[in-house]
Amino acid sequence: RKIIFEKQWFYLDNAIGHIYGTTFEVTSGGNLQPKQEVEDTTTETKEAGTDNRNIVDDGKSQKLTHDDIKALKDKGIKGQEIVQQLIENSTTFRDKTEFAQDKYIKKKKKKYEAVITIVKPSTRILSTMYYAREPGKINHLRYDTLAQMLTLGNIRAGNKMIVMETCAGLVLGAVMERMGGYGSIIQMYPGGGPVRAATSCFGFPKLFFDNLHEFPLSKVDSLLSGTFSTETLPSEPEDNALVEEESNGLTGKKQASLQETEEDTNTETAMEINETEEQETTDIDAENVEFKENKEKENRENVREKKQWERRKKLIEAAALLREKNADGLIVASKFHPTPLLLTLLEFVAPSRPFVVYCLYKEPLLECYTKLRERGGVINLKLSETWLRNYQVLPDRSHPKLTMSGGGGYLLSGITVVLDKGKTDASNLEALKMEEPSSKRCKVQDLHC
Repeated sequence: RKIIFEKQWFYLDNAIGHIYGTTFEVTSGGNLQPKQEVEDTTTETKEAGTDNRNIVDDGKSQKLTHDDIKALKDKGIKGQEIVQQLIENSTTFRDKTEFAQDKYIKKKKKKYEAVITIVKPSTRILSTMYYAREPGKINHLRYDTLAQMLTLGNIRAGNKMIVMETCAGLVLGAVMERMGGYGSIIQMYPGGGPVRAATSCFGFPKLFFDNLHEFPLSKVDSLLSGTFSTETLPSEPEDNALVEEESNGLTGKKQASLQETEEDTNTETAMEINETEEQETTDIDAENVEFKENKEKENRENVREKKQWERRKKLIEAAALLREKNADGLIVASKFHPTPLLLTLLEFVAPSRPFVVYCLYKEPLLECYTKLRERGGVINLKLSETWLRNYQVLPDRSHPKLTMSGGGGYLLSGITVVLDKGKTDASNLEALKMEEPSSKRCKVQDLHC
């Protein structure tokens, strides 16, 4: 299909079979051709100025006009030659510093050279791309915050993780990549089904999805209360052999009836034969159309029943995993309020296991922090925000970039411990009894004395 990226359009047919990291050049017709390594002609001894103080950006330094550049493109001149002509026709290029010249060349190459490098998808690349282009789809989850979540959640191979996210499947894909296909993941999802747009971009093999389960949030309460339906699985859908036999029987009967009608028509006169042939052809066409429609309808119903059976089977498998209540970790990164989600899903996490909750705002996590302290059963509670600044690292010009991210959201992390509800209720009552303001009054009197 046609790919449109950075104002370029091309087809990926010629890229199949090449290794990741190969650089291609977009030729006429949007075809990709591997780029030949050519020595850079601009690496010769260049004339450069000492500083840029006398350079004024008035738009008159370039002699080539837009029409001239368009004419060069129409002639079939490649991007590298266009960049060279832009350099030669610039009146201020030689007065710029060496660093400014390199920056100018890099900028023009990006604009006029149709060069594409295909890289292997990874969490770092996809999270950076989503945050730069469509941050709303991933709840403005910054890539360094995602890295902190994977570290605090102790994501590793062999884990049994619970993931609740509404970040287009980016967090789920990051967890799957870190686990490497070993262990099991239960994705909790709201609505009719899980969203895995970003997960499909990772290009995971089928093995990774074999241990991926899904469970709807709407049925969590029934699972905890024990009212979740655990009816026996329906019998597997029958093979299509029976359906084919029935359909063949139907066609046999119809063909026999058609043959009978043909024999009857042979005894009629020539004029009547023509009329009856027209009627019969219309009847045959109508019967064939009706038969095809019925067959397609039966096939659709069989496919629908098979899908429903597979979905129900996966649902019961996920419910069985959750009932064990021995998950090795919990990660929440959703657009919903984190407090009810976390308090409910912590029931499925084993003691001494980490959990991480992401939210774009601080206030919901503060409320969640308070509720967890009141409830108990968790230790090492931390509410943190990561500060990020990008640096340009180049020879003799390493410096922090002028623009930086305003905020990457907040993380609430902690570790679960055994929660004895009877003891916690008794301790809460004792704590309430002990809270008396008389001790504070005594301290004030002592100070006055």
